[in-house]
Amino acid sequence: MPGTKRGPRTLLLATAVAAALTVTGAASAASGPLSDVHFVAHLNITDGQRPENIALEPGGGADVTFAFSRQVARITPDGRAHVLATLPAPPTESTTPALTSPFLGGIVRAHDGTLYFAYATGTSDLTGVWRLRPGGTPQRIAALPADALPNGLALDRHSGLLYVADSVLGTVWRVPVAGGTPTRWAAAPELRPTGFLGANGIKIHNGAAWVTNLDKGTVLRIPLTCHGSAGPVETRATGLVDIDDFAFTGAGDTLLAAVNKDNEVALVRPDGSHSIVLTAADGLENPTSLAVRGGTAYIASGAYFTNNDPNVLAVHVEHGN
Repeated sequence: MPGTKRGPRTLLLATAVAAALTVTGAASAASGPLSDVHFVAHLNITDGQRPENIALEPGGGADVTFAFSRQVARITPDGRAHVLATLPAPPTESTTPALTSPFLGGIVRAHDGTLYFAYATGTSDLTGVWRLRPGGTPQRIAALPADALPNGLALDRHSGLLYVADSVLGTVWRVPVAGGTPTRWAAAPELRPTGFLGANGIKIHNGAAWVTNLDKGTVLRIPLTCHGSAGPVETRATGLVDIDDFAFTGAGDTLLAAVNKDNEVALVRPDGSHSIVLTAADGLENPTSLAVRGGTAYIASGAYFTNNDPNVLAVHVEHGN
């Protein structure tokens, strides 16, 4: 999600300008290991179609969350968005921590097509991890505290456990895919916010949970011990303030990170150094999340501050990165 200490993003929705969005090619300024940037979809800003997080479908489509519309949608390979589910709204007097309005965050897809996503409302009856089975209706499978802001979501396919990055409580929660009582898996100073949002994006990769901290601009690595507990937090990269979600480019530890407010995607190397490889010139509009399959990275932009063209881009990633 975007890194800012300004007013809630829903203010942007109220001032959105109606526009007919046309699929066009991006004037690519991609550099380094990235090439062939092109739009997959332009989304409807007037309907609140601002993608917050993305998971890829095997048939070439993508599943996204529309954060403040409380919707899960599928984007087809030809760029059309179909709403799969709308989550229930909390009472009008409720206030979501840090963001005020209800917030639908991270999404992951299991092999059987089941989707899991994180929802925050400021109420104890709705906040938590939700599940949507193919053809079904959304169900909450794990309750999280009302003062939590579940944001990033990761699935460990080996253990069948979900990991949730809580941006307000500075915590990583762990939840079985079957549902149940969440475990406070990791809580450390490195995960806490310093004014707005802390732990944000999360992935399970090479024996660890990797987490970004938006306020601190860091990429963290938390080892998964042989007993399943959290090892000591390691800071793997710094200097990336407003970092949102991220995705690894391959089997190694190189990753691409969405730097939301600056309209950038950064390539972060295993030694912690980073360089900017995509910018607004490529079509980024406050990028929120990434997913990588094979040699292609997909980048979702929510246009929370540009208030212009929420979209999904695709870009070729060179092998070996």
